[in-house]
Amino acid sequence: MKKVILSVAVIAVLGFTSCKNETKKETKTTTTQMSKDMAMTDLSFGVRGNCGMCKKTIEKAVNAVEGVASANWNVDKKKIDVSFDDTKTNAMAIHKAIAASGYDTEKVAGSEEAYKNLPGCCQYDHEMKMNQ
Repeated sequence: MKKVILSVAVIAVLGFTSCKNETKKETKTTTTQMSKDMAMTDLSFGVRGNCGMCKKTIEKAVNAVEGVASANWNVDKKKIDVSFDDTKTNAMAIHKAIAASGYDTEKVAGSEEAYKNLPGCCQYDHEMKMNQ
């Protein structure tokens, strides 16, 4: 979005400055950019996992969802904090992405096939407490 606004501004400036023989006019251009925070939704929920490798896999799965701005999984608390654009995705899509990578969330059980392919240190106890 920023690139589009910047490109339009550059083209407009070039257009105004390239007209040498035309009468100069005082023009005031105001560009209003909508803050990213206006459409962003913050969400926290539990995700089972064990280690730093789990953190990397979980965050990678969440960040692959279109509209996700940031994801941070806390290894000790078994909790993820996600910020996303709710016009592009929703909470259930994020839960499903994590589950597809093999990890249980508060709402969706992880894929058994993906769980079996996780490294040994990442194969967590399915009864583990989340969101501590």
